[in-house]
Amino acid sequence: MGQQERSLDACKHYTNTRDVPWDIQKYYHQRYDLFSKYDEGILMTDSAWYGVTPEPVANKVAQHISAAAPASKTVLIDCFAGVGGNTIAFARSGRWKRVYAIEKDEAIVHCGRHNSRLYGVEQMISWFHGDCSKILKNELAPLGPYSVIFASPPWGGPGYRTEPVFDLKTMQPYSLGQLLECFRQLTQDIVLFLPRTSDLNQLAREVDPSKKKVQAIHYCMEGASKAMCVYFGLFGVP
Repeated sequence: MGQQERSLDACKHYTNTRDVPWDIQKYYHQRYDLFSKYDEGILMTDSAWYGVTPEPVANKVAQHISAAAPASKTVLIDCFAGVGGNTIAFARSGRWKRVYAIEKDEAIVHCGRHNSRLYGVEQMISWFHGDCSKILKNELAPLGPYSVIFASPPWGGPGYRTEPVFDLKTMQPYSLGQLLECFRQLTQDIVLFLPRTSDLNQLAREVDPSKKKVQAIHYCMEGASKAMCVYFGLFGVP
C-alpha cells in the first residue's frame, strides 16, 4: 500500500458506536455539535476528533473576525486547519476573497477538502499540505499585507484540562513565542485560538505597549467556556 493510500485509509466516517475507538467515543457522541452535516459523510482521522472546533463556536469566531478585521484585509490564512471546522466557517462567512488552509497531515488535508465540499465552499479554499512556518515563508509571504492569520495550534490532547493554568510555552511543536515570531513576519493581525485556561500573563508579555491592547474573548457552549481567542493587531471590537 502506498503512502497516499495509507493516508486515505485513515479518513473515516463512523456510523456505529461499536466501531469507534473507546478514547474518542466521548467526541463521537458530540458529532453533531462538531459538524451539523455529519450524517452527510463527514470524514475525520481518529486523531482529528480531539481538535475540531464545534460548529457553533467556529461560526461565532468567524463572525467576530469578519466584523472586527481591518477593511484592508481580504484573505484569511488558517495555519492549523485540521479537518476544516474553522476553515469552513471562514469560507461560509462571505467576508474573504480567499481562505488559505495549511495542514501538515496529508490524511487530514484530504478530510478537510472533502468536508468543505459537503458545505459547498470547496472552491473558496486553497489547501496546503506541509509545515505552516515553511508555507507562510515560501508560498504565502506576498499575501502578508492583505492577510489575517488564524491559528488553533495543537494543545497537546485532552491532557491540557488537568492544568488549572495552561503554560503556553509547552505547546508543541510551536510555543506561543515561536508562533507569534513566525506570524508577525507576515502580519500583525493575528487571532490565536487557545485553551480557556491559558496563562494571561504570558499573553500580556507578548503585547507591544506602544500599540493597541489585545482582546481576549471566551467562546462558550451551554454555559461553559470551550476556548479563548486572543486578537492581536488592529481589530475593532467584535
